[in-house]
Amino acid sequence: MNTSPTPPCIDLNIDGKIAWVTFNNPSARNALTWPMYEELKKICDSLACNSEIRVVIFRGAGDKAFVSGSDIQQFVDLKKDEAYEIAVDQIFASLQQLPMPTIAMIEGLAVGSGLLMATACDFRISTKDARFGIPVAKTLGNCLSPSNLSWIAAHLGILMVKKMLLTAELIKAPELLDPGYLYQTVEATDLHVAVHALAQKLVALAPITQKASKLTLARLLQSNLPDCTELMRETYNSEDFKEGVNAFLEGRLPQWTGE
Repeated sequence: MNTSPTPPCIDLNIDGKIAWVTFNNPSARNALTWPMYEELKKICDSLACNSEIRVVIFRGAGDKAFVSGSDIQQFVDLKKDEAYEIAVDQIFASLQQLPMPTIAMIEGLAVGSGLLMATACDFRISTKDARFGIPVAKTLGNCLSPSNLSWIAAHLGILMVKKMLLTAELIKAPELLDPGYLYQTVEATDLHVAVHALAQKLVALAPITQKASKLTLARLLQSNLPDCTELMRETYNSEDFKEGVNAFLEGRLPQWTGE
């Protein structure tokens, strides 16, 4: 019997007018490998051209995480400064610019790229014990692009984004419900029902109006972004970033030097 684990992947299942996209790497809390990032863009590009799909739901395999970030191993040989953030921007844009409404179904962790992925969706429904954040100041010592920072600041507010980035704190779901970042929080046993109910509500509405509304808002958020290339380059070329990656892979605390 073949008992080898399934390689990390992204599963696409279509149920009538609803597409389900599952980040499937549960042994690593659904951390995204680079092939998974590339597959996500292919899936989003294909869904964008499918007029039969009216809602897309994104979720993580298992109950530990929506997405816990990026697979850290892929940072070991990173050599092209800000090229990683630029490439990731293009992938997230394919999700942000899907013409139909999108829902993030969140259990456990939505951190790092998981938070960005959830925020790229139009609606987020989570379990009450879900946690959110971008703890890169504690883990890798890298940074976000202006595009991603602009997007999450618009959805979370600058003060909450500063709290996440500068203190590396993980924020519990109830704290994000009143500001409207989360559409709803429910018990884990009710999560699928709540997500399906919202999906059915969205399916019944005018798709061209939905497309025009969400894509206009997306373009407004992406307009007039500043050039922060030198800041990304400084961060990804720093000794601190190398130390963060090595420390994470070696299971120890990083020693930051500010160099």
